[in-house]
Parts: sequence; C-alpha cells; structure tokens
Amino acid sequence: MIVDHVSIQENIFKVRSRIACAAKRCGREPSSIKLLAVSKGKPPSAIEEAYAAGQRLFGENYVQELLKKMETLGNLDIEWHMIGRLQRNKVKYIVPFIKYIHSIDSIPLMMEIEKRAKRPIDCLVEVNLSGEPTKGGIEKEKVSGLIREANDMKNVHLRGLMTIPPFASDISVSRRYFKELHLLLHEVNRSGLYHTQLTELSMGMSFDMEVAIEEGATIVRVGTDIFGPRDGRRESVR
Repeated sequence: MIVDHVSIQENIFKVRSRIACAAKRCGREPSSIKLLAVSKGKPPSAIEEAYAAGQRLFGENYVQELLKKMETLGNLDIEWHMIGRLQRNKVKYIVPFIKYIHSIDSIPLMMEIEKRAKRPIDCLVEVNLSGEPTKGGIEKEKVSGLIREANDMKNVHLRGLMTIPPFASDISVSRRYFKELHLLLHEVNRSGLYHTQLTELSMGMSFDMEVAIEEGATIVRVGTDIFGPRDGRRESVR
C-alpha cells in the first residue's frame, strides 16, 4: 500500500482502528497494545505529523539517524525505542535518552548498557526463532542463560521478548513464530528465571499485526502503513 505523506494522521487512525478490532476479536483490551511507529528513513517532518495525531512512541534502527532526529525533535516528548541491531560501541550515545531497547542479543551488550546507563532502561530480548543468519537476535536455546545474567543488573530492566518472523506470503507462518515467542515468554516466567515477570511481546508489523495481537503481542511495530514504503519493498525493521 502506497501512503501519501499528507495522510499520515489518517493512517494512524486506521492503524489504531485495526488494532482495536483485532484486540476485541480475541477478547483483549485495545489499550493493552502499544503502537510503535517505525520512522526509519523518514524525515522529522513526518514524525511531527504523526506526533500531531497523538503518536508518542517511535522506533529507529540506526543510532546515527536516531541521534539526528532526537536533536531536531528535542522539544517533543517522544518516547524513543531502539529496534535495530545495537553495537556495543554505540550504547553510550543513546542511553541518556532512550526509553526502550528491543534488540538485546548478548550478555556483553547488556553489560555495556549496565556500565553506561545512569538509570534503568527497559529492554527486550530479541530471539531469532527462525535461525536466519541475516536476522539479529539470540538463539532460543541461549535465552535462559542471558536472562539469568540480567538479574544482577540495576540499569538493564528486562521487560519481555521480541522477534521478527521470516517473510512469507502465508500469514500462518508469522502466526507460528508469534505463538512460539508467547510460549517462550510463558516458560521463562514459569521457571522464575528473572526476578520479575516479563510481560511484553514486541511482534507484528504492518502486514501481520492482527495475527500478532491474536497471539499476544503487546507492542506492534508499524512503519509502512503509517509513513508509506521506503523503497517499494516489504516493511522491515532491519
């Protein structure tokens, strides 16, 4: 779907309506699902338009782009989320203002955040359920070890899990991975691996967010259906 820039506010309304309908179909409160507007590759003016429509959560993939937008839009009370792969040497630049990091994939990365941050930062463990080498995230088998290590950290506040399913025209493929992530969250909580219960599931994008909501998503990452495609290809958070 090609989205005209001038209709960003209307598109946010449509996306929120889709979220509400999907939530009601599966007996959930729409307010339990956060809309994260993925603004990668979009100008500050597009973010300002989305902000004017009431959007406050924005996700970026690259540290340099995030820093530039944060400086330009510093007068707005935006909640910034880092959703792309985060290199340890870039952590120091974003910890002063970042609210959420969706891409925790190693103990060394958590240790760097713990060292650099001056306050607790909400973090999600990114899990590579498909095993695709082009995707970030930690292997499912290593999740428990990573989570245990976070128990002694005061500035890394684990809140839940994130995943990106492999691209497929069949929406049931996404559903399988969303269901698997939800089950993993349940297993982590049941096992008491972390000192508090994990509650967040970041999964689902423009084309599969309804399925993600049906499978328990609490954060959906939507770019294309708000801002329009960047290059004519499927929306991605990489």
